[in-house]
Amino acid sequence: MKLCLRCGATFSGKGWRCERCGYDPPRVDGFPSFAPELAQGHAGFDPAHFAELAGLEAGNFWFRARNRLIAWALGRYFPGARRLLEVGCGTGFVLAGIAAAFPALELTGSEAAAEGLGFAAQRVPGAALIQMDARHIPFRSEFDAAGAFDVIEHIEDDRAVLRAMREALVPGGGLLLTVPQHPFLWSEYDVRAHHVRRYRRRELREKLLEAGFEIVRMTSFVTLLLPLLYASRLAQRAPNADYDPLAELKIAPWLNSLLETVLDAERVLIRAGLSLPAGGSLLLVARRP
Repeated sequence: MKLCLRCGATFSGKGWRCERCGYDPPRVDGFPSFAPELAQGHAGFDPAHFAELAGLEAGNFWFRARNRLIAWALGRYFPGARRLLEVGCGTGFVLAGIAAAFPALELTGSEAAAEGLGFAAQRVPGAALIQMDARHIPFRSEFDAAGAFDVIEHIEDDRAVLRAMREALVPGGGLLLTVPQHPFLWSEYDVRAHHVRRYRRRELREKLLEAGFEIVRMTSFVTLLLPLLYASRLAQRAPNADYDPLAELKIAPWLNSLLETVLDAERVLIRAGLSLPAGGSLLLVARRP
């Protein structure tokens, strides 16, 4: 069901006009907008990076390997899902990966910055796309699965996002999250990426339980590369004035290929049932009771 953020009514149908109060959200850049004050950029991400990021994601080892891990987790834990919401879909790279892996899935993507939705519309023309504040999701009991992939670390009130995602899921619906892990890895990269935090496992688990989820699986990834990542982040604690926050995505093709092979090997271990204890990122799978 759709939720009117003005009067709180729920309703169905193709359009967004509330059947109770008649409110019809405005459109920003052609997309239904539920938080227009955030549409042109906000503290969680610099919209100026969308164009460059969109050009780098498809060739970068980390984005490619993460997409395969997400697709595996979705198929493994929620094989019957018919409708999926991605919160913070950015340029649509993950959404496009999910669409390729599960062509029958009905996809909805959301983003606070309208500029990102333009790229997502090109990558996933069949998806429904909306501009919104992740803390106020305009759905109730609508989706079989929902995901937020390296999103909630950008938001101060991540608890509100998790509660809103729970409400958007049907009972028994599944949640997939990826987040950056280990506060000791904090560096200029996190500052420039507008991160609020890097997570500890226990912190994320407690927040999910508090929001009303049941934990199904939690594992680290980017584990085998953790020493390399740590060395890189140490070097960034005293960055040059011309520091490039996207520099980690611009690496030699041979190295990119090697690192992707390492992360693919990690996925084999995760698929075999091993939950890796440490790593640059966390994957969490949960379910709404």
